[in-house]
Amino acid sequence: MKFPAGLPIGASWVEPPSTAPVIFPYDGSTVADAPVGSAELARQALDHGVAVRETVGRLPSYVRRKVLQSVHSAVSAERDAFVDLLVLETGKPLVDCRVEIDRTLLTLETAAEEVARLHGETVPLDLLPSGEGLLGFWVRKPIGVVVGITGFNYPLLLAAHKIAPAFAAGCPIIIKPAPQTPLATLWLVHLMRSALLEAGAPESALQLVTGGADVGATLTTDGRIGAVSFTGSAAVGHQIARDAAPTKVLLELGSNSALVVAEDADLDAAADAIVRGGYYASGQACISVQRVIAVETIRDALLDKLGARLPAVVVGDPRDPLTRVSALIDPQSTGRVREWVDESVHAGATIAYAASGDLLGPTVLIDVPPGQLAWDEEIFGPVIAVRSVPDLDTAFRTVNESRYGLHASVFTSSLDTAFTAIDRLEVGGVVINEVPGFRSDVMPYGGVKDSGIGREGPRFAIEELTTTRMAIIRPSP
Repeated sequence: MKFPAGLPIGASWVEPPSTAPVIFPYDGSTVADAPVGSAELARQALDHGVAVRETVGRLPSYVRRKVLQSVHSAVSAERDAFVDLLVLETGKPLVDCRVEIDRTLLTLETAAEEVARLHGETVPLDLLPSGEGLLGFWVRKPIGVVVGITGFNYPLLLAAHKIAPAFAAGCPIIIKPAPQTPLATLWLVHLMRSALLEAGAPESALQLVTGGADVGATLTTDGRIGAVSFTGSAAVGHQIARDAAPTKVLLELGSNSALVVAEDADLDAAADAIVRGGYYASGQACISVQRVIAVETIRDALLDKLGARLPAVVVGDPRDPLTRVSALIDPQSTGRVREWVDESVHAGATIAYAASGDLLGPTVLIDVPPGQLAWDEEIFGPVIAVRSVPDLDTAFRTVNESRYGLHASVFTSSLDTAFTAIDRLEVGGVVINEVPGFRSDVMPYGGVKDSGIGREGPRFAIEELTTTRMAIIRPSP
């Protein structure tokens, strides 16, 4: 880690009122002491952000693109160090942290490219006689100061998803990382502020404040901000939306993503996807496989194939390149997941597979009854639940019965089934013959229902963080 002490507020790094240890989830050791902010520092950051709003909004396109390109180069040069840091502060397996840095780089690169595509269009106004002779067009303008709040599971990527589009759109941004995982985000912010300084742009265009709920409330309820972009739980997202109103909010919330297996599916491919999609990042991903819905005729064969693959999932030290499942972010999360599994079993579910050992390893539940948290809610751990249904129509209805709607996938060899799923599934993304967690950072990512509102991905987030301004001109005679 190579960044100054304190918190980047205004044009300097401010000493925080306190610090807190960042803990390596695998063994409980301290990675580093991180600064902890306060509501007062959040108010200062807001003042600085508002003060540079017009300046940042008027930065030429080439400056905004140059800054993002410079950050991309700086992060790329420190790729391995970022990966090592992510492993330590999140406890995610090394393989998943490598994916995170690659996706972060793609996000920065794509946002830089999208600066050149931020434009409006002309409109024919003579569709009515009264418009004859008028010139009409619209342009996009920055929405204002953006507050970005990120989750602990992909701290660097989620920060990039908010910082890069906001700056590309011409918006100052204040980022608040999750208390458990602030370090990689602090480093990213330092690299970008260095690029801002070199480009002659105000460092206050990007600030970071850590802290608890009081800091979040201060940032999201200030009437001077233009938008809040939040990634986290549905309950917190709903509270932010209520408290921030009428400010625009973009919410990337939870899910309990389903994977449907049809009769005509390639069962080996489906089993591989369930294992890969259910346990990456130790199950701490909003679009990991949680619910497997299989047509009854192939259920037993699918379970057999799953059982043959699960012993090969390595559980252990996340620094080992072979590890696929490791410790969850903290003991409280592990205890909650175990509790949900136990409650399901007491209600009638069966544990088809559970890895032995101190860590919570890959787990498969069968026939979880309705009303159980392990099926209805987001478990955020290495647990999948398998349920069989008589036909695809029932499978699609079962997917839609959830209050969530982020991603779902369907395994089938039928093009008709694929298009039916795309038409009927009430989710933000339908993936055919791949894991629901297959996410392209150049696509519009987001959910429906309790999975959120708004879309991420540089192109789409940039549009979310701008407003259209209509212009009508009647030329002088």
